[in-house]
Amino acid sequence: MQDSPPLKQAQKPAPEPPLKSAPRPVRKFEAVWKAEAEAVLGSRWASGALFWPVAVAVLFAAVQLAIVVPGSGLGWDETVYVSQVGGNAPSAFFSAPRARGISYLVAPAAALTTSTTALRVYLALLSAAALFLALRVWRRVLPPPVLAGAGALFAGLWPTLFYGPAAMPNLWCALGALAATGWVVTAIRRAAGPSAVAGSGAAVALVALMRPADGFWLALPLALAVTLVPGRRRPRLCASLVGGLVAGCTPWVAEAYARYGGLGARLHRAGEIQGGLGWNVAVDDHLRALAGRTLCRPCDIGWESPGTSVWWVALPFLTVGGIAAARRAGRGTAALLATVTGVSMALPYLFLVEYAAPRFLLPAYALLAVPVAEYVAYLFARVRRARRRVGTAALALVLAAHLTVQLSVLSHVIRTSHATSTEFAAVAGELHRLGVRPPCVVSGENAVPIAYYSGCASRQTAGHDACITPEALRALARHVPTAVLTAGDGTAPGDGMANGDGTATGGGMAGEGTPPPADGGSRSVSLLPGRGGPALYQAHLLPGPAADADDHRARLPE
Repeated sequence: MQDSPPLKQAQKPAPEPPLKSAPRPVRKFEAVWKAEAEAVLGSRWASGALFWPVAVAVLFAAVQLAIVVPGSGLGWDETVYVSQVGGNAPSAFFSAPRARGISYLVAPAAALTTSTTALRVYLALLSAAALFLALRVWRRVLPPPVLAGAGALFAGLWPTLFYGPAAMPNLWCALGALAATGWVVTAIRRAAGPSAVAGSGAAVALVALMRPADGFWLALPLALAVTLVPGRRRPRLCASLVGGLVAGCTPWVAEAYARYGGLGARLHRAGEIQGGLGWNVAVDDHLRALAGRTLCRPCDIGWESPGTSVWWVALPFLTVGGIAAARRAGRGTAALLATVTGVSMALPYLFLVEYAAPRFLLPAYALLAVPVAEYVAYLFARVRRARRRVGTAALALVLAAHLTVQLSVLSHVIRTSHATSTEFAAVAGELHRLGVRPPCVVSGENAVPIAYYSGCASRQTAGHDACITPEALRALARHVPTAVLTAGDGTAPGDGMANGDGTATGGGMAGEGTPPPADGGSRSVSLLPGRGGPALYQAHLLPGPAADADDHRARLPE
């Protein structure tokens, strides 16, 4: 009986650890991250995992608002997307390859105002916030220097800056892909919690809503990674990825049956507009387009500025180095999955589409920025530990030169874009002077953007945007002012022209390459006469209110 008290003491359970104590693996990773951050940034700047992504996002917004937004007008594709939900004109024809995701995104601003500046500011701020949120997904996987470096490298590219405030889907596909991959990496390295499952599915749905094909090439490697890799299987995560893909593609598929005669018919028509999908090596086209071509179709130009594509040539080597550096730091899975997913999203544009546009590869650039940032952080940490100031200065100089090249190309692209939108606005003003005012119709050369700037409907009789017959257009002209535009040098509508997403422009009245006849009461007027050369456009005012108004104006005494 005397031994019973000691017995009770032995059965007493050990005290539980405090609830606020973090698991040992997390503490280990945090210690490694802190050491890496101090090696790259120094102890003074290493604290605050979210400070640097916030700084990158703020700087991204500031550059857009200061350089890209002022004086900008809507481009060809933007007028199509914005016109679907408001803006300055009736809805433009929506061709088979397009998806309505970006129209949904701009709808709140377009419904409230027709101001292009207000729309640009809205998208600039929204894209900067989205960049921060996409980087934030990776905060438990990447140390602060790598996280901030990946954001800065991607945000510093001229296509990223140019399309940040644009009503175009490609940047949103890039940010969605970055977020989706970050959620999957987080789920693989840790338990697949509800936030990772829901976040990955929502991000894939966003990408598929913007561009269904991009959604497929994003979901494919991610779903395979969480299904086939031993020890990495996450069935719920895979179901979320597939569900997000289906949800994002549903509006596009539904519209295929409602307007295009079925899914097969829409896919076939989309392939035709893209020039036929098949084996087409466009690697060199993308290389040349980096000099400032927003669209290179056909891409039969020379390599105008080799210096603008040095970073692109170095990208594969930097990526491989980043994967190796990440593996040494215990983050090989994250870098490898980001690389594989980025390559997956780049492959169709590099080898299946016969033309190039730098914005097509934005999703790949966003994902490849992760391993590249790993390598850059590794190099900085190495030279800092060795206390080689010359090495640190050399690395900083290389990055500064890269950023200088990007800003230089951005400046060129902005000037070209402003000149084009100014031309569209000037033609619209001339049409107004001739009596082509809302409600009105514009057809022919560059009809889609010029109709938007004029407040008119665009109706093409031939080409990829064909939506009306020549007879129906003439009949429509009897009721509303109608103008058919041709190139001022006599070039037929549609010859050698292409709109922003690579679809060719629609043609003339009786078929592509045939301008409207001048008889039967129609009148031809030169628009924007050049210095010592032909006018940029000829406006053919079809019989009806527009031709009558111009005829009356011509008879008035001077």
